[in-house]
Amino acid sequence: MPKVDYKKELKHLYGAKPEISVVDVPAMNFLMMDGAGDPNGSAAYADAVAALFSVSYTLKFMVKKGELALDYGVMPLEGLWWAEDMTNFNVDDRRPWRWTMMIMQPSFITPVLVQDALAAAYKKKPLPALEHLRFEAFAEGVAAQLLHTGPFSEEGPHIARLHDFIATRGKLGGKHHEIYLSDISRAAPERWKTIIRQPFEGA
Repeated sequence: MPKVDYKKELKHLYGAKPEISVVDVPAMNFLMMDGAGDPNGSAAYADAVAALFSVSYTLKFMVKKGELALDYGVMPLEGLWWAEDMTNFNVDDRRPWRWTMMIMQPSFITPVLVQDALAAAYKKKPLPALEHLRFEAFAEGVAAQLLHTGPFSEEGPHIARLHDFIATRGKLGGKHHEIYLSDISRAAPERWKTIIRQPFEGA
C-alpha cells in the first residue's frame, strides 16, 4: 500500500529553516476551528485540538481502508493568531488573542468524507468541540517564514525579525501563522520546533 508524506512533498512549506525564506502558499483544504483567549490552560483550546486530531485520524484510516486504499501521515497542527486591536498582539499577554486552529487535509478529502468522519469520531468519542469543526479551503499567498526552536514564550525576537524583514519589502497582510512540528506533550520545551509564518503584501 502506498504511503504519502505530505510534509516531504510540501517541504518548502513544512520544512522551514532558521533563516527567513519567502514562500507562495497555494490554496489548500483544512479542518478548522475558531476560538479566543490565551490557549494556555484553556479547556476550549484543548477541546478544539482534540477534535481536530480525532477527525484527521479518522479520515486517515477511512481512506486507508476504503476505495482509495492510500496511507498518508496526518499533517501537523497549525494556528492562525490575531487580535481585534493588533496593538494588543504580543506574546506576553495572549488574553486578547483570537485563534483558528487547523490541520491540512489531502486534496482527495471531500466534504462527504469529512461528514462521515465526523459521525464516526462522535460515535467513538463524543468530544464537545466536534460540532464546531468546519472544512474549507484557505489560501495564504506570499509569506515570509522561519523555524523557531524552543518554547513559545521565546518567539518574540523571531516574530520581530520576520516583521522587520517584511517592512523592507512591503507590509504585513493576513494573520500570524504558526505550524507546530513537535509533539509538545513528549518533547522538552527547548526542542519544540515551530514554523512562524507571516503573509505580506509587496510595496
